[in-house]
Amino acid sequence: MFRKFIFLPVLCALLFACNGKEKPPEQTEQVTVKPQEEEETEKTLQENPAVTPQGSAGANSAVVQRPMSGFPDISRVGGRVNTNEINPVNYENPDINIMKQMGVQQFLISYFTGEQFYKSGSYDKAIFEYTAAINNNREFIEAFISRGHAWLKKKEYSRAIDDYTQSIRLDGKRAELYNYRGFARSELARTRPSEINSAIEDYSRAIALNANYADALINRSHAYYQTGNYDKVIEDCGRIIKLEPHNAYIWNRRGSAWYGKADDDKAISDFSEAIKLKPDYSIAWQNRGNAWQSKGDFEKAAFDFEKAKQLNGRR
Repeated sequence: MFRKFIFLPVLCALLFACNGKEKPPEQTEQVTVKPQEEEETEKTLQENPAVTPQGSAGANSAVVQRPMSGFPDISRVGGRVNTNEINPVNYENPDINIMKQMGVQQFLISYFTGEQFYKSGSYDKAIFEYTAAINNNREFIEAFISRGHAWLKKKEYSRAIDDYTQSIRLDGKRAELYNYRGFARSELARTRPSEINSAIEDYSRAIALNANYADALINRSHAYYQTGNYDKVIEDCGRIIKLEPHNAYIWNRRGSAWYGKADDDKAISDFSEAIKLKPDYSIAWQNRGNAWQSKGDFEKAAFDFEKAKQLNGRR
């Protein structure tokens, strides 16, 4: 029975013999999940109230409902928290016909055929080929992982979770597998909120295996925000900032958590850093405007709201 690494030398020799420029297959890339800006930004801006000028009717901040600050949501399939495409495996593109002529085992041929369909966006065909690979080798972990990613593309989150669970059974020491499953559970939580706790558990397992796993920390910080656990959001964002100090989205996320805790000064500080790193970050301007308004500084709030409106109008 071929386990996950046995096929690599075989395929390496095959590709070298057939095409000296090809490289042997590499390990699975980490699913990277970055905040997307357009859809979630628009939703948040629509939820925020208009500015009430100081001195006008209703300007008493004590009677103004505190708007919740937002930030770009966990990305949908297709983004990290660096907006990279979620690809199952970043292999070079082998020639399937030559593989067949060389007598490569069928589970490998099916798998790489699936890879080609995946990269072309033909996810149903990719799933068919990944399934064929699995049926020929039930211990071929990469096929389970890749099929899980294809299910994600189709928004079949329960099926993706099943495949990631099977891959974890085959190798429970790979941190990225828990991150993948956590991501699928976070997506499923949009319609089944109880899944968010399972997602947090998966992200935590990934982090336990790799303490500096920024993607899992980013995803967990978002999940904690969804549950209203702002202290945990702040803790995770602090760790992420040490790893990625120029990540404007995380400064904005931590600012959102400070805002949720009604600490406007710290929120303004973090929103300002996000704006410094990404001057066209409209949602950070909007969020900082909320914090200024909460403090009663309506002039600064008006400036930030107007800036957010201008930036959002460019889209």
